[in-house]
Amino acid sequence: MKSISRREASINSMKLMALLAVGGIPWMPSEAEPATQPMPQTSPPGQGRDYRFDGKISREVLENYLSRSVSFTELLHDDLSQPRNRRGVDPHDNMRFILNTGAKFVGRALMCWGRERELDTLLSNAKVFAAELHKSDPDIVFQGAAFEIVTRGVETVTIPAYVLKEFGQPVTKRNFSFDAIGYPTGTHRMGNGKIPDMNQIEARMWFYYLCTQYIDAGIEAIHFGQIGLMDHNDPKHAAWIDMLTRVRAYANQHARRHFVICDAHTPTGGYVEDGKLLFDAHAFPLRIAQGDEPLKGKLQVGYTDALFNRSKGGVTPSGWSCEHLPYLVEFDNFGGRNQGHSSAGTIFCWGYDEITWFSVLPESDRNQWLHYAWKWIKENDPNGHLEMPGSRVITPARNSGGPRWYWANTRSDACPNGSNTEQPVKEIWAADSVGR
Repeated sequence: MKSISRREASINSMKLMALLAVGGIPWMPSEAEPATQPMPQTSPPGQGRDYRFDGKISREVLENYLSRSVSFTELLHDDLSQPRNRRGVDPHDNMRFILNTGAKFVGRALMCWGRERELDTLLSNAKVFAAELHKSDPDIVFQGAAFEIVTRGVETVTIPAYVLKEFGQPVTKRNFSFDAIGYPTGTHRMGNGKIPDMNQIEARMWFYYLCTQYIDAGIEAIHFGQIGLMDHNDPKHAAWIDMLTRVRAYANQHARRHFVICDAHTPTGGYVEDGKLLFDAHAFPLRIAQGDEPLKGKLQVGYTDALFNRSKGGVTPSGWSCEHLPYLVEFDNFGGRNQGHSSAGTIFCWGYDEITWFSVLPESDRNQWLHYAWKWIKENDPNGHLEMPGSRVITPARNSGGPRWYWANTRSDACPNGSNTEQPVKEIWAADSVGR
């Protein structure tokens, strides 16, 4: 794929930001209608960094992306022709957020958590949404997620001939088998579904199919969730290596820049076989320790299973070696327990999961904590990168009637429940313009 210059990308980005009317109700003019909105006075943070890769990625470029990462769950699920998504937010305002902040790596933008019946619609929307943003900033990497769950809905998905041929299976007309993807014992459950057993060829075919469909929609990064739940019958990760190798080969032929950045949650510090790292980057929750005062939280090396200073090294899929692989830490969601009360020594912070805890803080405390976390990670483990909170499910106290989704967007008619975290994110990245 032909790359365009940073100047051209910047101009394109500025044009779309003008069209989206920063801070107001977004609008999209027809092609014949000239933009009448004022041009922004400053470029988004991150201009001037190197975001070029093709077929492989250098450590410098990888870290440039990770340093401008935001978790924006289901960004690409929305239909741009609709004024509101299913959570009441104008999808164009989410587009505006990405361009205004200068985000380059958008985590969990496309994901299929037990929604296999809806996959075709999700992919169709994602392809249009990603293409629109790539017109303004072709450097943006969107991440898809292939998680540790499959439900009966997978049996509505037909296995294409190319998947069957890839795995040496007879080319017949059939759908995926729910039971064949899960563990043979049937005891590994996840919600209303099963945990895939990667040692099963049907599971590898499902993940391969899902990833190739993501790549065809414009995805250039894939998060594989909790692989530790899916490798009980794969102690040397032979099945994982097989599946990942096939996905990377497909990306080499079909991805926008002939490469896909793969990561997964790594509570053990990472997965290395024969000195070779399975993933291009590691990822894990922040693991926020409870502070001494109500609702206060802090980061701490060695707290529960936090990844700080534990990311394993080796030879990366791109061929370079490292002592510690660069990684992301995110505000994870996993439900609440005794919210508002002490939960010291656990993965809960005052009884909340991480993103819900962050969402209930007063606005000024949220903004201050982002600055603190960014600085703390840089000082304590420069291999780590804070993935900013953009969009994520939250778990309010039972019967509280509170919101069930966190939006970092600046609050407006387009995003009524915006948390006003957008400007702090932009400020932190702007102050880091000279790099790490």
